[in-house]
Amino acid sequence: MDTRARFKKKKAAPKVQNETARVIYERLGDEVLTTPARVERRGTTPCLFGKGGTCCRVCNMGPCQVVEGVEELRGVCGASAATVVARNFGRMVAGGASAHSDHGRQVAIDFYETVHGETPFEVKDKRKLRVVAQALGVNPDQEEQALLQEMAEAALRVFNQQEGEIPLLNRAPEKRKQLWRELGVWPRGVDREVVELLHRTTIGVDQDHRNIFMACARTALADGWGGSMIATEFQDLLFGNPGPIKARVNIGLSVIREDMVNVAVHGHEPVLAEALAIAASDPEIVEEAKKVGAKGVNLAGICCTGNEVLMRRGIPVAGSFLQQEAAIATGALEAVVVDVQCIMQNVAEIARHFHTAVITTNPRARMEGAIHIEFDARKALECAKQILREAIARFPKRDKSRVDIPDHSVDVVVGFSHETILYMLGGRFRASYKPLNENIINGKILGVAAIVGCDNFRVDEEVHVELAKELIANNVLVLTTGCAATGLGRAGLLRPEAAELAGDSLREVLEAVGCPPVLHMGSCVDNSRILIAATEMVNTGGLGEDISDLPAVGCAPQWMSEKAITIGQYFVASGATVVFGPDFPTLKSQVATDFLFHEMERIFGAGWRVARKAGEFAAIMIDHIQAKRKALGIDKPKPRVLYDMAMRRALESPKVTSPFHGLGCFGPVSLRVSPEEEKKAA
Repeated sequence: MDTRARFKKKKAAPKVQNETARVIYERLGDEVLTTPARVERRGTTPCLFGKGGTCCRVCNMGPCQVVEGVEELRGVCGASAATVVARNFGRMVAGGASAHSDHGRQVAIDFYETVHGETPFEVKDKRKLRVVAQALGVNPDQEEQALLQEMAEAALRVFNQQEGEIPLLNRAPEKRKQLWRELGVWPRGVDREVVELLHRTTIGVDQDHRNIFMACARTALADGWGGSMIATEFQDLLFGNPGPIKARVNIGLSVIREDMVNVAVHGHEPVLAEALAIAASDPEIVEEAKKVGAKGVNLAGICCTGNEVLMRRGIPVAGSFLQQEAAIATGALEAVVVDVQCIMQNVAEIARHFHTAVITTNPRARMEGAIHIEFDARKALECAKQILREAIARFPKRDKSRVDIPDHSVDVVVGFSHETILYMLGGRFRASYKPLNENIINGKILGVAAIVGCDNFRVDEEVHVELAKELIANNVLVLTTGCAATGLGRAGLLRPEAAELAGDSLREVLEAVGCPPVLHMGSCVDNSRILIAATEMVNTGGLGEDISDLPAVGCAPQWMSEKAITIGQYFVASGATVVFGPDFPTLKSQVATDFLFHEMERIFGAGWRVARKAGEFAAIMIDHIQAKRKALGIDKPKPRVLYDMAMRRALESPKVTSPFHGLGCFGPVSLRVSPEEEKKAA
């Protein structure tokens, strides 16, 4: 039987982890071929050679399917399984680093154009200028305009410098910086490291898996402490540092509006979304929407662009990567406006069955079947209005009989940047992580865990949610970013009320501070916030001298993108162990996997782990935290000590100075409410 005919005969079974998406897919039936239907109809697991990393395609003598330990089944050129796996892993690291760092480069360009008066934006967060300037090696004590221009030039150098050191790594603990220099993994420039890693992994170049993996560490560090950190810090400068804000996530009538022109912003670069948010409230655009029968223009986020505007503007998030098709299939979106990364080509096919326009905006990312309206930050508002007018023109074409919006949206409190955490714990003038460290030392908080990364159509279980519940029940404070954050928001774990699910001692701390047990720290590029938070914990004292000493651990239970591998590698190289699942791209080479899981732990003080079910993740992560507590000697209650004057004086002299101290105040930061919530209250 013809393959296409076989696929047509089989009925789609909407096996997805999210209930909202499942309801929508079920209603669609066989009308549209959706992603979960594609997964179901394949009827086979992925190629084990490809999945395990031992399929080599870097030259035209292949593809070579390599079996470790079988001489005849090396590559044609003699490449071993460890070499092939290391090359493939390296190309993933280079791909992920290039994605996040190209995002960061664009933000740096937008910042440069803004401070030279070429865009309609302005630098909103003036409090943070001196902190970022110092991190870039720029003298913070100069006139503001000169400072801004020098910072813009310094940010661009992070990408194109060929020698020297990326300055942002100087933010790390002293012990970690010394280790990087000794190992020779301090990156020189983002572009240099990505190009060199791709060169190393070309046929006939680097054929020592250990050498390739160390180059992977250097390239990943160039992203985490370079490109991604530039993206996060300069987005904060341009659009404002996130603070706690109440909003909503998940598909629902308060997220996708029946009476308004609905525009979903999807992708990763928030410059476009910020311009659309400004244009959507322009009286001219509102009036045009009213002329076609709508009350105005409503924006909703998808994926990481959604996280960016959620935590800065309170614009609701319709969904994560897994829900991008489902949002269109509500029949109520006039347009899906996309920029770069994690946009499935199938959204154009889904949109074709409705009145929805898919609008691409970035020259790097065009799509067959989409309308292309190029976005230029120098003409940001003109471009945004052109995009919104295209959406407004679609509103009269909406088929009301096909509109079905499941009302599953949930309240969340988001926007926990590292500066927000400093302020919440220590106040405006004594911003500090000391209360956090003290509560870890005294055992009220067992440790800190990060749940980050993608969600994945090949995973049916709500791993993120079940894992987070298990961790907080064991008094582990959870940080989250990216699509994982959206999933945890849908489950109600980003609300302060979710503290009731936490263990007794963690709940006591959360209720005193008034924050959720799971802290939303932003998009996937914002994992750099977690690096800075971990460094601040070290600098605050009492939990060791390096990130590798902290009772902290990270995970990406449903990783999908190459970006996740790069993130994992820069955390490992920074001293934080990570657990990935449900699989890992080196498992078909025991030699290579042993290096990443064990030898890297000896070198960097942290390594990789793999798990498949929520319970396995929780066991590995809690055991790791307990082991770190034991190594620090804080695994048992401490006897009460009465301090004499000499001991008190010793406490008053901090051993390490935080990069935040003496560079300005953090606050006032207060709980904000999204515009949508304000309207409801009125």
